Parts: sequence; C-alpha cells; structure tokens
Amino acid sequence: MLDWAPIIIGLLLFILLSPGLIFQFPGNKRHFEFGSFTTNGRAVLVHTLIFFVIYTILMLAVGIHIYSG
Repeated sequence: MLDWAPIIIGLLLFILLSPGLIFQFPGNKRHFEFGSFTTNGRAVLVHTLIFFVIYTILMLAVGIHIYSG
C-alpha cells in the first residue's frame, strides 16, 4: 500500500501557500496583501517556512494517512 497523504497534503499546501496567489505576507506595499499576483524574496521565504511548519505538523504530530488499496 502506498501512503498518498504526503503527496496530496504537499500539493494542496503548495497551491494555497503560493505567494501572491491567495495572499502574500509580507506584501510589496502593505504587510498583508490579497490576490496581488506578485511576489518578493521575503514573501517566498516566509511562505516556505509556513509551508514547512504546517506540513510537518500534519505529517508527524497529527499523523494523517491516505492509503490506496
């Protein structure tokens, strides 16, 4: 059996936490921007750290598993 949880959770978090797509923190003109479709280096770093923290919590602490039969 293959555990699909890391793949699916990683893909969803990647889409949701892409800087500038839904939100961007820190923004270019304000601290928090919605739907700007632009990014900067600081936002990429912050979103990477947020992704890593949420992914680690979901995989290790919560222990989400999705098995295919």
